[in-house]
Amino acid sequence: MTIRAVVWGENIHEQTNKVVAEIYPEGMHNTIAKALNADAGIQATTATLQEPEHGLSEARLKETDVLLWWGHKDHGAVQDEIVERVAKRVWEGMGLIVLHSGHFSKVFKRLMGTPCALKWREAGERERLWVINPRHPIAAGLGEHFELENEEMYGEQFSVPEPLETVFISWFQGGEVFRSGMTWRRGAGNIFYFRPGHETYPTYHNGTVQKVLINSVKWAHNPLGTQASIHDAPNVPVEKALEPIVERGPKLHQAGEAGYR
Repeated sequence: MTIRAVVWGENIHEQTNKVVAEIYPEGMHNTIAKALNADAGIQATTATLQEPEHGLSEARLKETDVLLWWGHKDHGAVQDEIVERVAKRVWEGMGLIVLHSGHFSKVFKRLMGTPCALKWREAGERERLWVINPRHPIAAGLGEHFELENEEMYGEQFSVPEPLETVFISWFQGGEVFRSGMTWRRGAGNIFYFRPGHETYPTYHNGTVQKVLINSVKWAHNPLGTQASIHDAPNVPVEKALEPIVERGPKLHQAGEAGYR
């Protein structure tokens, strides 16, 4: 089964910053999609902030198995309607991979329910990512650690919920550490946050980073498909109870009346 991935990019820095434009002349989203498409099991396309509905129409999301999200400069420009649309699809079983500054995206904060704040420093320092969960599918084919010579520092504390699993922990040249690869499940959807990817450094050209992205798409994919019924809140009438019961006492709703939401 081919995994249908969509790489969502804010696509602002590539248009406004000379350094970023030189590193990613086709945009970070296209660089990531190209890396994913190198795997025969993944079919990756792109969407950007500037497109109608940010490229994420209901029809497009319905056909998406895994969504990757990169944003930084203008999280606020993402329409709340689209945020709710993405969250709904994650609850139903679409995978979500949040990259670098996407930790402050509306989508990630909506699904985490926390501030998602952290320390940071932009100094181009070395980052060493330790693989602390080597048997996890996202870490498949990796060694004990890998290094990025130039990256932005993110430091703890990172105000996110306790993860389901922690796959990577980063050490930075300035001494800070950070949980750089964590997973959660929301509804039927798998979520992975992967820290590296500051736009002024060629992180997404790195072969090991690309391998992590490919692994994470395969992990986030739900081969059982989506579960639209997760939104249902059906009333079970007395006569349909598994065991015979007799109705006793008053109630708010009449037979067949929808419940409050």
